[in-house]
Amino acid sequence: MAGLGKLLKQAQKMQRGVEALQSQLDAHEIQVASGGGAVQVKINGNGRFLSLTLDPELLKEEPGFVSETILTAIQDAAKQAKEYNEAEMQKITSGFSMPGML
Repeated sequence: MAGLGKLLKQAQKMQRGVEALQSQLDAHEIQVASGGGAVQVKINGNGRFLSLTLDPELLKEEPGFVSETILTAIQDAAKQAKEYNEAEMQKITSGFSMPGML
């Protein structure tokens, strides 16, 4: 049963780490630009979009180009936020091991 106590302490430590990480992820902002800076997206580490800024000159372009440029920026922002989130979460959970689990 001593192993169970150690496991519970590990789980509590990890839970505290995850809770602290959530605040850190909320505060971490990632800025992404597309179309030479015509589209700027700001997202936090939890994947919540914070802002979208469009250069008025971009809106004079062909609608398909505008859509593609905006979509590229959004996809890039989401990818960067996901990668950051996963990397930070890995730091918290890497020391936690369940007996019998890989």
